[in-house]
Amino acid sequence: MVLDNKKIEAFSTQVILDLSAGMSGVLVQIGLELGLYKAMAKLGATNAKELSGYTGTFTRYIQEWLNNQAAGGYLLYDSNEKTYTLPQEHALILADENSPFYMTPGFNVISSMWMDKDLIVKDFKEGKGIGWHQHHHSLFFGTEAFFRAGYRANLVNQWIPSLSGVKEVLEKGGKAADIGCGHGASTLLMAEHFPKSVFFGFDYHEQSIKTAKERALTTKLKNTAFEVFNAENYTEGDFDLICFFDSFHDLGNPLQALKHAKSKLSENGFIMLVEPASFDETEKNFNPVGRMFYAASTTLCVPNSNSQKGACCMGAQAGPAKVKDLAFKAGFSRVKVVKQTPVNLIFEIRK
Repeated sequence: MVLDNKKIEAFSTQVILDLSAGMSGVLVQIGLELGLYKAMAKLGATNAKELSGYTGTFTRYIQEWLNNQAAGGYLLYDSNEKTYTLPQEHALILADENSPFYMTPGFNVISSMWMDKDLIVKDFKEGKGIGWHQHHHSLFFGTEAFFRAGYRANLVNQWIPSLSGVKEVLEKGGKAADIGCGHGASTLLMAEHFPKSVFFGFDYHEQSIKTAKERALTTKLKNTAFEVFNAENYTEGDFDLICFFDSFHDLGNPLQALKHAKSKLSENGFIMLVEPASFDETEKNFNPVGRMFYAASTTLCVPNSNSQKGACCMGAQAGPAKVKDLAFKAGFSRVKVVKQTPVNLIFEIRK
């Protein structure tokens, strides 16, 4: 066999880039936890001494951190002034929690995946599944914070208005459910914007429901209720809207979840599924977004489905056709994709 040295060189370069990104991801998480990005957004052009003094950190470590961030293009370096700057455009992604582009908490999710690596390796051999509740707590907080930015940007202004007549129902006073609500970010957001409606958040993870209740008390929203239920056994019903935000593909039995949801809808009720962006053809998902979601699917989504004795185990890149097939099998007659973002597909499902 004659090896192609150019291919070896090209692939080794790719792996070096991946190693660089993987190792630097730890420093992004450190920047988040120590408030380094927020500090730089306020300080403007700065140096290690000034930044460390502002954040109460060790100057020598900060110098290396700054150099790493500049080498990765996260910061800009002025070689004449010897200063580092966080551009405003980067600050929207790294420092501003209220920005629709905020992504830094995603590194907490990666952190949890590494911390659970031994558990995942064991499950690869045994195939028993890993429940969401079995993961490191960084996963819960990272996931909620990462997705919250997208929900703030799109949920009320784009996604709900794309469902025929749902916005009007919620404005007048409707009833909605958020299945797999986690810490309640999406539930509370809807409750805030539609004060005349009532919003229920259901999740099987007791600790997440506890956190959601605490956040509801903090926000002083009176039109929410959070309860521990899974997608197949909540008892409340007559909903005008039932939502699955990035949770449907994690379920052990998504078909049964849809059947149960159908039985809990009002006569003219809707289901809104927000799922990871994907194509039906596997090879079309071989891109950076697909790579990210396949990683999450391998370590989080499919193991969670498998832990619930799931016969489906959809995965995060199942594709629109799979969702539509399950909806029709559950007895729904109308299914369509009404919105799409770079990372999400939004489905409208009706009886």
